[in-house]
Amino acid sequence: MLQIGEFSRICQVSVKTLHHYDKIGLLTPAEVDRFTGYRYYETEQIDTMNYIQRLKRYGFSLEDIQHLITISDDKELADTLRRQRDKLKCEQQEMAIILNELQTHISLFERTGDIMTYQKGYTIEIKNSPEMIALATRNKMGVDEFGKYYGTLFERVTKEHVTPTGLRGSRYYDDEFDCKSSDIELFMCIKEKDKADISIEPCECAMTVHHGGYSTLSEAYGAVVSWIAENGYEIAGAPFELYIKTQFDSLSSEDWETEVYFPVRKK
Repeated sequence: MLQIGEFSRICQVSVKTLHHYDKIGLLTPAEVDRFTGYRYYETEQIDTMNYIQRLKRYGFSLEDIQHLITISDDKELADTLRRQRDKLKCEQQEMAIILNELQTHISLFERTGDIMTYQKGYTIEIKNSPEMIALATRNKMGVDEFGKYYGTLFERVTKEHVTPTGLRGSRYYDDEFDCKSSDIELFMCIKEKDKADISIEPCECAMTVHHGGYSTLSEAYGAVVSWIAENGYEIAGAPFELYIKTQFDSLSSEDWETEVYFPVRKK
């Protein structure tokens, strides 16, 4: 048996943490002296503690870990670990994009002396949006769920024997944006008008082109909205995005191209 201090030193985890794990039922001592309150651990519990520490490094919450250490089904456990691996890969890719944006920002600042230069590079123009007929799905969704909902549209392409034009987009209906749950319509343009869910008629829009990853799209939105306010227009409908160049074109994120449209009318 190991006293809590010994166990703490061997596993390189603080006594305070061990007390917390005991309190939440994640790792309870093998024995507690009823007179002194001293906690004792079995040497076999070292493996359990190391497993918990490893799962923490993988990014699992303590609540997740409480469930994981009880899983006896090998397939369920492997599937859970794979999902976490895929999540970490996505986060790694996002971090690479952020690092690239940061380096570009530093370079611009060093060249211009203006920390806000990156926000001033958008050209806004008034133009009619294209006419579009499309398969569509409108739901309360988070932006990280786009892939799931676009997946249902891709499935319908095959099942309903329609011909995609290659143009995809999204429309935002809420007055306030919530990245975790907003009223968003995703659409995929097709050639067959009789099989389409929606028809988006051309309309006058303030439009700009955003180059790069989606995490900085808000800068394009800010540029368009500021331009509208400064040039005697007002917003006249739900804004939408058209994805012109994406990761599906085997391009790195800095080469992605998104058109941002705001329907407008003169005041």
